[in-house]
Amino acid sequence: MEKITLSLVLASSLMMAVDVAVDQTKLATDITAAKAEKSAAEEKLKALEAQLPQNQDIITHMQLGYIKTDGNTKTETFSLDGSFKKAWGNNSGSIIFDGQYGNADGAETKNKYFVELQYAYLFTDTLSFTYLVGYKNDKFSSYNYQAYTGPGMKWATYKSDRQKLDLEASLLYSQDVLQSVIAPADDTNTYSSYQAKLAYELNIFENLKFKQGLSYRSSFEDANNYFIFSNSSLSSKISDVFSAGMSYKIDYTNIAPGKEKQDNTLAAFISLDY
Repeated sequence: MEKITLSLVLASSLMMAVDVAVDQTKLATDITAAKAEKSAAEEKLKALEAQLPQNQDIITHMQLGYIKTDGNTKTETFSLDGSFKKAWGNNSGSIIFDGQYGNADGAETKNKYFVELQYAYLFTDTLSFTYLVGYKNDKFSSYNYQAYTGPGMKWATYKSDRQKLDLEASLLYSQDVLQSVIAPADDTNTYSSYQAKLAYELNIFENLKFKQGLSYRSSFEDANNYFIFSNSSLSSKISDVFSAGMSYKIDYTNIAPGKEKQDNTLAAFISLDY
């Protein structure tokens, strides 16, 4: 009798082990199938979202930066960045503004700004035709002003949940007017030029973002006549619309008679996006 009972217990345990193994195998299969369905659903969602029209609202970004030092030398540096973009169908228009002001011991040491207006027409999800108009005024540079305009192409090279990279190239008609203290007041240099731009974004963490903007503008006739502008920033979200961070800007002019070629600006900032 004991042998029969023991045999029944062993058989029952074996059957339970087999059932558990079958259940685990089925569970693993179901999990794999669910993951595949999730991946397919996400791809379908991305494809459907890509068919939606562009955001028709005005997208606004404002960034106010400030650095102050005390001691033997008292300095203040202000910077104001702004951008506005409006899309309608495959068309879009944008305005970018960047201004900087600084003083040391009460004496003005920096006073510059530039503004760019751009029209874009979207051919595909990644390729756009652009037309650019730009103007730069820098009180402490060698120029009264610099102006440029012309067509170009913009390529949304890469985009993922964490990273974004845009490249842009433009063919431009440029006009630079030298300051009268360096040359005759009517000394105006007009020439054909080109500009290459890069815009990169990286979401390091959910609320921490790195941005890098870089532009290179140069004359076709004189390769030594070129301008470089770099804007690096690290920002963290503090609310739905406000962020705080640090930015470092480099403004380089290769031909700058009587002036420093490179101008650097470091600032802490508060930005507003809506």
